[in-house]
Formats: sequence, structure tokens, C-alpha cells
Amino acid sequence: FFRLARYRRILGLQDVWDPGYLELQRFVPGDAGPGTGPQQQAAAQGARLVRAVPSGNHFLAHERLAIMDPNSGDQPLFNEDRTIVVTVNGELYNYQALMKHIRDKHPNKKFGTNSDCEVISHLYEMHGEEVASMLDGFFAFVILDTRDNSFYVARDPFGVTCMYIGWGKDGSLWVSNEMKCLKDDCTRFEQFPPGHYFSSKTNSYTRYFNPQYYLDFEAQPPRYPTGALDLGALRTSFERAVEKRLMSDVPFGVLLSGGLDSSLVASVASRKMSSHKWGNKLHSFCIGLPGSPDLLAARQVADFLGTEHHEFTFTVQDGIDAIRDVVYHVETFDVTTVRASTPMFLMSRKIKAMGVKMVLSGEGSDEVFGGYLYFHKAPSKEEFQDETVRKVQALHKYDCMRANKSTMAWGVEARVPFLDKDFVSVAMSVDPKEKMIDKASGRIEKYILRKAFDTPEKPYLPNDVLWRQKEQFSDGVGYNWIDGLKAHAEENISDQQLQNAPHRYPSNTPRTKEAYWYRSIFEEHFSSAAAEQTVPGGPSVACSTATAAAWDAAWLGSEDPSGRAVHGVHDQAYEAKVAAKEAATAKTKAANGADASASPASKRAKQGA
Repeated sequence: FFRLARYRRILGLQDVWDPGYLELQRFVPGDAGPGTGPQQQAAAQGARLVRAVPSGNHFLAHERLAIMDPNSGDQPLFNEDRTIVVTVNGELYNYQALMKHIRDKHPNKKFGTNSDCEVISHLYEMHGEEVASMLDGFFAFVILDTRDNSFYVARDPFGVTCMYIGWGKDGSLWVSNEMKCLKDDCTRFEQFPPGHYFSSKTNSYTRYFNPQYYLDFEAQPPRYPTGALDLGALRTSFERAVEKRLMSDVPFGVLLSGGLDSSLVASVASRKMSSHKWGNKLHSFCIGLPGSPDLLAARQVADFLGTEHHEFTFTVQDGIDAIRDVVYHVETFDVTTVRASTPMFLMSRKIKAMGVKMVLSGEGSDEVFGGYLYFHKAPSKEEFQDETVRKVQALHKYDCMRANKSTMAWGVEARVPFLDKDFVSVAMSVDPKEKMIDKASGRIEKYILRKAFDTPEKPYLPNDVLWRQKEQFSDGVGYNWIDGLKAHAEENISDQQLQNAPHRYPSNTPRTKEAYWYRSIFEEHFSSAAAEQTVPGGPSVACSTATAAAWDAAWLGSEDPSGRAVHGVHDQAYEAKVAAKEAATAKTKAANGADASASPASKRAKQGA
């Protein structure tokens, strides 16, 4: 029970005994609004049920956010004779087909719940370690096989669901969705690799997800796709990806920034809502600084689609005040992740307070289609394709982690249709020459995705939104957001601190005061070298990998993850602002110079005028 005591300490739990397992309750902060009494506040907080199963020298615990089968799907889940125990975080979109497969093989098989995830226990009983490759969805799960005291751990193909694995001093192995649950008890821990499973029988990882674009990228010499562009197939595949993610037994909505990706998700979801049990009115949510590009564009899209739109604003100071909590919940000091996580974190709290527990979101498109503005500088179609593969393989360290943790911090689940594995395979099989950007001929970033949904006879989006320039989320919420973060860091981090950063942080050294600020907060929460090693580093321009950051010599030494760092591409690029400021300064100096050379009489005349 020493592990139970540690688990209680981590989560702040109070235990209630029940035959066969422990039930633990954790009260989660909520917001019932001002002037409400204790009962309303308790209802707003609510008790999250945590079930824990001790079995021999194993211990499984699960805190549930019920999306599917909220009435009977409490975990852990079991096979029919309860010899296989499963705890899982995620959603399986092909569970009905898998249930049919199980029943076809075993007609008398009985299921204990209506949960989509119960099939995992039965599939493991039938197919063993092949189970992860049979699933379509996002997930992180642990299977305990009490028949031989073995266990099996798996994570979804792209790492949409977060998971860490660690090793304790006593030889124990720990697995958790959050690093904070491992940091005090493990001498070493790391991110569990997406698309892999870990088996106690071999004490090693196996990669079960091996799409053709991974195999081509890893081949020597590398191979590149030559598939013809089929806009209809691309569109149909994405519509299927969105439709399957509407599976829910609770109210849901869509995160709508007004950019291409979230707008396409909202558009397709709106079309599929006509026969949905939650009604035909899709709820959409947006956040930004007052007057920000995202708020204006999202409002336009919401009006066009007829969604029930909810608009939230925040100030730069609101965001700065939340940074410490964001770093704690998202468990990173990566600059672009912290910048983008903060407004998403603030918005998720508002969404949960409205009773919504699931949202659709637009992550993944930029990686698959080369949508970041630095792709304008790709020197060849081969380099373009290689970079998209590198970006897809690293999603679990960046956007997937942001989307998962920023929302789950408040008990909201984010689903990402662009990372449907079938859709990604279709998009990644296209000859990369079709994705190359040529602004002079009108082929802007994500051109083929835009063309796939450019259907004037029945438009998915307003034309100016369909062809709107890429805005990273941290830029689109308002350019003053990033500028405000930089200004705050400039005021609070001294030149000497930054100068000595290589000595304080010899590994993954912060390059800017903003990065130093986030790193120092991270260190307060997660002080071990193992924690620091879970965060990616290296130079980056507009979210590029370190490899692509070398595409343009002009980027050397001026790396910044904002899209505005791509000189000559973004309409509001930093160099445009600098040039405008320099022009204004020169004009002022010229005026002052002219004024200084004027006669006293002319000066008096001007003053009089």
C-alpha cells in the first residue's frame, strides 16, 4: 500500500473501500459563478471517480472523464472471466466493427459494459500483442494479464494521448498520462513513443505503426511518394475522419480559430450534425485578444456555418498570470508550446463550465501538408516530404501534447480529425511536388487541401477564409500576445541571467529571455534531468525542425517559433514591422533636422500656426 499512499499524495485522494478494488474521489476546482452557495459550488467542482486495482505486485489506477457510456463504463475494464484487466485513456472509433469481429469468433461472448474501450481486453485475449495495431482512435492503455502476471502498454500512432514511462529505484516500472505522477518516484522517465507497445515479456518496445511514408523515409536511400493528386479522395477521407469523431454520449463542440484547419473541421462537422442525437446546431468556441485576427475570422465562419458561437477574450496580463499553471499542466518549457497552450488553457476552463466535455480541433494539418510558413523556403520536393515526416513523428512533443494537456487540465477532451491514420496515409501518399509552395503562381501553403474544399457550387467556407494565410494559434489570438510575453520577459529576466544561461542550463540552453523565463518555471515544478530531457530543443523558425531551420541562411541566429519570423512571407513579418519603425524614425529625424536648420522667424511662424 505504499504505492497507494503515494498515489493518494499525488492526486489528493480520499478512499472508499469496495470489494475487488478501491474507489477514490478527487474534487476538481470548478466555477459556479459569483454568489452561489456550497451546493452549487460542489456541483460545479464535482467528484471525479478514481478506481484503483491492486493485483499481486501490480497496481492500476484510473481517473475517468466519461465520454462514451458514462453510466456503466467505469474502469478498469475486464474480459469475461476477469483475468485480463485494462485501464485506458482514449476513444476507439472502430469499436463496433471490433465487437462484431469478437462476436463472430465467439458468439456467446458477453460484454460487461457499453464502453468503446472494453474490446481491448477481449482482443488481447484473442490476438495477444497484435491488439494495438487493430485499433482506430487515440489511446494510451495498460493491460494486466493475471494469467501469467505480465503486462502490455501501448500508445496511439501519433501520440494524441500523452503517456510517460518511468523506472523506480526499487526496480518498479511506472506508466502515467502525466509526468508529474512519476517525477518523485522514478529515477528515470521518458515520453512513451507513439505507435509503439511495451511488453513485460521482452522488457522492450516494439513499433507496431509502420505506414509506408515512415518506411520510405527510413529507407536507404530514401524513397518518395509518386501518387497522383485526387482532390475528391482527399476530401472524402477527411469527411470520414470528422464524422467518426462525432461519436459521443455527452455534449460537444468545435474549437474555431477562423483559420483554414479549424474552419474545415467545423464546416464538415456542421454538415454531419443534421442527424446527430445532440441536435443539428454545432457549438463553436474561439478565444483571442480583443480585436484579434482569430476572433474576427471565427465570427465570419460561425455566421457562414450557422453555429452556436461562443467568443471569449483575454488580456495579455490574463495570459501572463496563467503561465505558471500552464507550464505545470502542459509539462514543457518549449516556447511555441507555452505561447499556444495558454489561450487554449484559458478557453478550456470556460468550455468546461458550460457543460461541454469534448471538442474537435484542427491540429495536425500543418505537419501533414507543410502548412507552416517556413515551408515556403523548402529547397526541393524531397526536402519538403522529409520535413513533413519529421514533423508528424514529433507531433507528440508539441501540438498533440498542447491539445491534450491544455484541455484535459479542465476535464475537456480534444479530438483531432487531421490525425486520422487513414486520412494521413492518403495525404502523405501524394507526390510532394503537389504540396510545394509557389506564392507567385497562387500556390500558397496547404494549396491542395484548400483546392479539395474549393467547391463554389456548394461552398464549405467563405472564399477569403478558405484562402486565408496561415496563422499559428499563438499569433492569431493577437500579435500583441507574443509581443507582450517578450516584453514581460525583458522586464523580469536580466541580461546577466541570460548571459549565464549556459552555466545554469548547460543542456537545452535557453536562447532568449522568454525561453529562460519558461525554463525557470519548469525547473520549479520538475527539477530532475529526466524531466528536462522530455522537452525538445534546438533552433527553430516558425515551428521548423532544426534541420529545416538551415534552409535559409538569413534565419541563422534569429530563430523564433512565430510565423512572423519568416522574412518575406508573412504579411505581418517582423522585418516589415522593423522597416516601418525605421522609416518612421528616419522621418522624425528628418523633420527634426529640418526644424533645427530653420530660422528663428520661421519657427515662430510655425508655432503660431
